[in-house]
Amino acid sequence: MNQMPPLWLRLFGLCLLACGPAMGAEQATAGAGTTAPAATPAVTPAATPAASPAASPAAAPLAAPPVSPAAPVVPTPSPQDPAAAVRPTPNADGPASRGYLLQPGDVLQVTVWKEIELTSEVLIRPDGGLSYALAGDMQAAGHTVAEVTAMLEKRIRKFEPDAAVTVSIKAANGNRVYVIGKVNHPGDFALNRPTDVMQALSLAGGATPFADTNAIRILRRDGDHERAIAFRYHDIERGHKLNQNILLQSGDTVVVP
Repeated sequence: MNQMPPLWLRLFGLCLLACGPAMGAEQATAGAGTTAPAATPAVTPAATPAASPAASPAAAPLAAPPVSPAAPVVPTPSPQDPAAAVRPTPNADGPASRGYLLQPGDVLQVTVWKEIELTSEVLIRPDGGLSYALAGDMQAAGHTVAEVTAMLEKRIRKFEPDAAVTVSIKAANGNRVYVIGKVNHPGDFALNRPTDVMQALSLAGGATPFADTNAIRILRRDGDHERAIAFRYHDIERGHKLNQNILLQSGDTVVVP
C-alpha cells in the first residue's frame, strides 16, 4: 500500500497550483508592454502608368525639294592670264557683233542698179578713205560693208533718188598680220579666216632651231597705244595654258626672237 506524501509537500503543491495562473498572466502582460509593435509598412500609391500615345498613322515620306539646275560658271581670268586683256567681251556695240571692219587696202565692188556706168572697183586708201563718183570722199576703214553701203546710197540719192547701191568685198587685202624674227618665211599674211598665233607661225614656216619660242610676243596697237602679249610655245605644245593662243587681229605683229 502506497504511503501518502507528507503534509508539507501537499501544501506546497497546492500553492503552486493556486499561484501558477496568476504568475503566467503577469508575465504575459509584462511581455506585451515591453515588445514594440511592428512597424506598419508605408503604403506607396501605385504609380499611374503613363498613357501610351495614340497610334498615329504612318508618317508619309518627305518629298525632296526640287533641285534647280546649277548656273554655269564663268571662269574669271586671273591677273597672270596674258590673254585676259584681249579676249572679246560680248557687247551689242562691239566689233564682234558688227561684223568685219574694213581696213586700208581692201578692194570694194560698188554697183548701182540700172546705172552701169557707176559700177566700179574702189580701193580703200592708206588713210582709210575712199573716193566714188557722185559720193566724193568718205571714211570707210573701221566701218562695216553695210555701213558703207548706207553712206554711199545716201549721197548718191541726192542725184539719183531711186538709186539702189550694193557693196561687196572683192579683196580683203587690208586684213593682214605680220610674222617676223627667227621663222623660216617671215612676212605678212592675209587673214581670210580667223587665225590664231599657232596658225600664223605655221603660215610663216615655223620657227628656226635657234628661236627662243618661249619669248614670243604679239604686238597689238589700239589707237595710239601699243602693247605686247606674251606667248610661250612650249606651254601650247604640251597642251597647257591654251588661252595664250589668241585669235589675231588685223595689224598684229608676231615677233619670234
